[in-house]
Amino acid sequence: MIPPAQPPAITADMHWKPRFFAIWGGQTLSLIGSVLTNFVLVWWITQTTGSASALATAGIAALLPVAIFSPLGGALADRFSRRAIMVITDTITAACMVVLVLLFATERIELWHIYTLMFVRATMQAFQQPAAAASTVNLVPPEFVPRAAGLNQAMQGVLTIAGAPLGALALAALPIQGALSIDIITALIGITPLLFYRIPQPAAPEYQGPNALWQSMVEGAHYVWRDRGLRELYFVIGLVVFTVMPTYTLTPLLVKEHFGGGINQVALMEGLAGVGVILGGIAITVWPPARGRIIVALLSFAVSCATVALTAISGSQMLWLAVVWWFISGVTFSTGNAPMTAIMQTTIPNQMQGRAFSLLNVVFGLAGPLGLLIAGPLGEAFGVRTVFIVGGTLSAFICAGGLLSPALRNIEEIPHVPVEPEFELVPVPEYLEG
Repeated sequence: MIPPAQPPAITADMHWKPRFFAIWGGQTLSLIGSVLTNFVLVWWITQTTGSASALATAGIAALLPVAIFSPLGGALADRFSRRAIMVITDTITAACMVVLVLLFATERIELWHIYTLMFVRATMQAFQQPAAAASTVNLVPPEFVPRAAGLNQAMQGVLTIAGAPLGALALAALPIQGALSIDIITALIGITPLLFYRIPQPAAPEYQGPNALWQSMVEGAHYVWRDRGLRELYFVIGLVVFTVMPTYTLTPLLVKEHFGGGINQVALMEGLAGVGVILGGIAITVWPPARGRIIVALLSFAVSCATVALTAISGSQMLWLAVVWWFISGVTFSTGNAPMTAIMQTTIPNQMQGRAFSLLNVVFGLAGPLGLLIAGPLGEAFGVRTVFIVGGTLSAFICAGGLLSPALRNIEEIPHVPVEPEFELVPVPEYLEG
């Protein structure tokens, strides 16, 4: 296999741990505030409208900007300061929350306000996520990359656990504008480490001029397209997102309509799923698969999707069984996503990772809304359970079917598209800014 261009190894004597965990911890707290906000807003829409179409519209508003702006976000992440991008986007996101808090406080809030602010927040994520994902390999030694992926999966579990129960608790103790204000505080905490710690940054590509960003985006798309293994991985992910993503948006409606539950039951279900994500992330961190990571990823995703269908098949008086299935879904999602992320981080050249991850966001941003456009009317016509059963079953078969592809099965062994080094890492003499 042609080795991808990677940054120099970061060793323990370079004191990488304080920097990595400070940034990682700050971003974790910020994301806790974000998922709390998402829970609060989704529950408000569920209670106010009780409509699958309204929830689907909110999901589209939160996903479509990722598809529209991620290519630009990835190109910027590979050309400009990733740290600066993260600071700016987090600041704008916090400003959006200030506007939303004021609208709720003055009782002027309308549904279109929430859709609009969700769209703006998602636009910022389209720029922030490629910068953050591409920075990981520059913050840790190469041997720690799979464990970093496992830690990120554990973090996703913490977010799921904390978001729903904290959202329910915040709504019980505070008016909705008070609950949303928590996101502003956690965003400021997340920004703070980025103001003090440097992130090693690849130098900008040599080509300049008005078409430089466009050239950069095209180059990233060409890289993924020419690599058959990556191309088929993106295709499988797109199909899975298309079929299963709507179920996560419609979960509160399933709990309310089928199981007769309320906000506490939604929080319990999502919280225990988060416990599963954490356990799966810890398992991957402690026992990262040395070989066959793509097989582990696809089989885990297949099980995770199948349990989505089993959740809806559970009887209306068996919420406890649905919670068990949702917990298993969380575990297996985590044990699938961490190896997949590690594969991308260790096989794609670092100078291409911002664009590669942004293209993955495009896949999510296009497939998710397309699925929701179908799931909304389907849920209105045949019931929300149908969306879960059909989506979970189809996505499980798609994941399992991915193993039939030799290029995908051998994605870590076959030669990847070589990339001529365009630039080298900027020397970083200090880890703290003065």
